[in-house]
Amino acid sequence: QVQLVESGGGLVQPGGSLRLSCADETGFSSSAMGWYRQAPGKEREFVASMSRGGSTNYADFGKGRFTISRDNAKKTVYLQMNSLKPEDTAVYYCYADFYSGRMWGQGTQVTVSS
Repeated sequence: QVQLVESGGGLVQPGGSLRLSCADETGFSSSAMGWYRQAPGKEREFVASMSRGGSTNYADFGKGRFTISRDNAKKTVYLQMNSLKPEDTAVYYCYADFYSGRMWGQGTQVTVSS
């Protein structure tokens, strides 16, 4: 059963923007949430993370373009992606870290193409 519910992916032109959402419906409190992505034929790579206290971390390719944010009341993490490039095309997966381990969302497709 899917307890991290992702949304917001889609098709966008180069230079466009998307905002991904990931809602934690587990009923537990996570210590951190974040995002990875995986393009066809490539390894899954880190995108961004945010701790419950608000500390953030970004991959170099996302700095200045991507912003991670959270709404703790809604238990939802967001990834705002601006100035998108074709190389950003990938399946984006959110995650949440719990005492018992890491849980993953189902993935949402982001396609950047003319």
